[in-house]
Amino acid sequence: MTLRPLPRPAAFVAASAALISVFLASGAPIPLFNLYRVEDHIGNSGIAFASVLYLSVTAASLLLLGRLSDHIGRKPVLIGALLSAITGCLILAHVHTLPVLLTGRALQGIACGLASSAAGAMVIDLAPRTRVPWLPAVITSTAPPFAIPLGAILAGALVENAPAPRTTAFSLMVIVLIAVLASVILTPEPVTRHPGALRSLVPRILIPTGRGRELLVAGATLVATWSFTGFYQAFSPAVAADYLGTTNALMIAIVFSSIVILAPLGGTITSGLRTTTALRTGLAIFVIAITMVVLALYNGAIAPFLLASAIAGIAQGAANGAGMRGVLGGTSPTERAGTLATLYLISYTGGALPGLISGRLANTLPLTTIVTGYAALSLLAVVMAGLLIFRHRASH
Repeated sequence: MTLRPLPRPAAFVAASAALISVFLASGAPIPLFNLYRVEDHIGNSGIAFASVLYLSVTAASLLLLGRLSDHIGRKPVLIGALLSAITGCLILAHVHTLPVLLTGRALQGIACGLASSAAGAMVIDLAPRTRVPWLPAVITSTAPPFAIPLGAILAGALVENAPAPRTTAFSLMVIVLIAVLASVILTPEPVTRHPGALRSLVPRILIPTGRGRELLVAGATLVATWSFTGFYQAFSPAVAADYLGTTNALMIAIVFSSIVILAPLGGTITSGLRTTTALRTGLAIFVIAITMVVLALYNGAIAPFLLASAIAGIAQGAANGAGMRGVLGGTSPTERAGTLATLYLISYTGGALPGLISGRLANTLPLTTIVTGYAALSLLAVVMAGLLIFRHRASH
């Protein structure tokens, strides 16, 4: 019996679900980090290193494999991403030592890197031919920052209420990933295979034709936002327990999620604005919001902290969505996966490098000092993005 391929609308949903589910699974371990700290004696520096490894492996897989789906097809790469995510969840269900945690997070990093380029490009390839040209950019720019915290919140609720807190969330994620895998297998391949797969493995950052300036603006914007949200991924258990007065796994997930869960709202709200207007607005609000975050953390005020984080999340969704829209709007089908890989590579590198430094300082500096450093780096990147926007307008 031959299985019929999914029609285009269903295939678009399957590609979007694949992108979301891989990142959903990568958020599941975060509420368990405090459990690993307390019961397995994995310290703040170990937790931070696990986050850095996840981001670094994601960036490396984007750099090495980001253009592969342009040559061998989206489906094989996406199937590999889903299998890696499933394996990572199975390993993370048995964490009691740092090496096991690192192995599981590395596999999740590989999955996220592969899905970012292959599933992201497939979403653009299969986008519905309607009056919503912004939809693919919103999905590809906000799926990771939305799905990761959603997975964390779901896992946090299960940690607090399920009978097997270390395994239930990962078991559920495996079921979801297998279901998505089945739908991807039924999805028609949207691109034609062509030679050059081996050459595509040579590390190269793709700059789409005629979009160099837009790529620089989007890159500076992504560094500004992802570097600051990297603080939450690495230190949310310590922030919640040591500064905001809670060790509840669900609250830890909410603390982590507060910076990114509303990002899609920002992208949707500003989708009808000009790219530069959405960028300027998003970045300006983001700077104000992260300043409020730092002040709230210094004062140990959980409600202002969560509110400021939520505002920052909306702002970064607006800025990131506009930046990626400006780059992806003029790319050809043969450049899409490579362009997405470049954008995500900038994002994950922007999150990983500060984490690598802060992880080494976590045992000697208070988190208030570390978060101030993150805010300063974000401000510097925002200034760079603003200067690039201003120079671009002045030249036209």
